[in-house]
Amino acid sequence: MIANRYFCKMRLFKKIVDFYIYSNIHVALAGFSLTKITLINFGIDDNLTPFFVTFSILISYNFIRFYEIKKNRLNWFKDWFFINIKEILALMILSILGLATILFFTEFNLKSVLILFPFAFMTFFYAIPLFKIGKLEVSFRNFPMIKIFSIGIAWAGISVFFPLYEANYHFTSAVYLEFFQRILILLAITIPFDIRDINADSKSLKTLPQTLGITNAKVLGTLLLFGFLLMEIVKENFTYFGFLVMMIVSIISGFFLWFSSPKQSRYYTSFWVESIPIIWLGLLIFIK
Repeated sequence: MIANRYFCKMRLFKKIVDFYIYSNIHVALAGFSLTKITLINFGIDDNLTPFFVTFSILISYNFIRFYEIKKNRLNWFKDWFFINIKEILALMILSILGLATILFFTEFNLKSVLILFPFAFMTFFYAIPLFKIGKLEVSFRNFPMIKIFSIGIAWAGISVFFPLYEANYHFTSAVYLEFFQRILILLAITIPFDIRDINADSKSLKTLPQTLGITNAKVLGTLLLFGFLLMEIVKENFTYFGFLVMMIVSIISGFFLWFSSPKQSRYYTSFWVESIPIIWLGLLIFIK
């Protein structure tokens, strides 16, 4: 009897965790965290862009997942998706209502949406093809060596340029430094995903682990993290607290990078690696 109760509780817990991860709530919270980090770094309060980013991710990522399933790209994920389709649709409807509320019933700077276009374009057409050449679908994901950079640039633009532009913050060298620093950390924490998919990705993609090998890709990721940390030193608003937080984030990211492998479960990347921005935001809020 006790064993059965324990089994039922664990099965319920796994169902909740799976929905949290696979419905993209976790990655949406990562997007919220990255956007909020930018606002904290530049001393901006009472800004709705983190919620805007959260709702946008929930809508766009679940739409892309649906598209990929229809194209038979995520067969491992298909059964779960359609079993939970009602809950996912409800989540998307709530997200659409949240976006509409921000856009039309608050003092949100509507012009700021314009700066999102190039980065939203890169996100949307990461999986959905721009055009077709015969049977070949051309998307950012299918360009050799472009996959990881399109992700880094898109997320950096959305989480740095967008919130600052919405807040009417004047773009100085500090903003661009934040942007390039954000790209470095995003590239580093994206490498574990490419390592996970090294056997599933087409060889034509030439991802970093495919091109350099897994160990060399990890070395490159470590160098990116060092660059990320060093860029903190040259910031005009440098503080020892800020550097300490960045150092902790770099160490945690390096830990997940070096322990990543093609044999790790999807939870390793989809939950733990995706948690890095959330941990980062937590450090900024609670250690300060």
